[in-house]
Amino acid sequence: MEDKDYYQTLGVASNATPEDIKKAYRKLVRKYHPDLSKAKDADQKTKDINQAYGVLGDPEKRAAYDALGSGTRAGRPFRPPPAWGARDEFGAAAPEDFFADLFSHVGRRPRPGGAFAMRGEDLHVQLLIDLRDAYRGATRSVSLRTARGGAERALEVHIPKGVLPGQQLRLAGQGQPGSGGAPAGDLYLEIAFYPEARYRVEGAHVYATLAVAPWEAALGAQIDVPTPSGPLQVRVPAASQSGRKLRLKGRGIPAHSPGDLYLVLEVVLPPATSERARELYRAMARDMAFDPRAGAGA
Repeated sequence: MEDKDYYQTLGVASNATPEDIKKAYRKLVRKYHPDLSKAKDADQKTKDINQAYGVLGDPEKRAAYDALGSGTRAGRPFRPPPAWGARDEFGAAAPEDFFADLFSHVGRRPRPGGAFAMRGEDLHVQLLIDLRDAYRGATRSVSLRTARGGAERALEVHIPKGVLPGQQLRLAGQGQPGSGGAPAGDLYLEIAFYPEARYRVEGAHVYATLAVAPWEAALGAQIDVPTPSGPLQVRVPAASQSGRKLRLKGRGIPAHSPGDLYLVLEVVLPPATSERARELYRAMARDMAFDPRAGAGA
């Protein structure tokens, strides 16, 4: 076995930690593995990398290797002690052990001739929908561009009723294509809602501002209110103030645990743009003796 500078082969310093050596080895094997690399010398590179890691990745072998010194090793065979034992023909741990770990999450399997098949990558895409889609369910078209060849494909996606922001929909086999006959990855669609001026979503709960006239807030009223699930008639209690929340139980997003719809009251004053309106305000000021700042303190 012709001697080489194993540290140079792995691209690490002679005082590199075992973890640094392992990281460098994993990075290089991934880069030059014949089934993944287009480099002409990928086979030889892989052999050299495995040979270097077989020595530097073992504390006993590394110590013996370092004991020779760089000047002593140069230009002469490196002969390991007999106690090292046989590993593979390159003096390294079997590559299958490494790839079983490296590609365990992508379904590696051997191909004829010793090459490797690798499952395609999963794709993660954000899908924007309307809040009403979460109430009723919907079908949406999603366009994807694959990494290989840049081809674009369209998918019809069913949005289930009750879906929540941040929830992921998994479409099996719709990710990137696999290599060497391995299956494609999956497509994960993360749900997000288009921003709406009227509604605010917190989990399965939905919040909306409900504008009311002063007499509706003071005397109470029955009001027709549009909601994501359709129009509803809501009772505003007498003596209500701005900021009061009316809870409509179960009227939020119909998830597994349905949320509630909260209507936050906002008392809106009519404009004093006519003499009659101004006279009504003057009459209120005279007759009601109302001080909105009473009890506010200094």
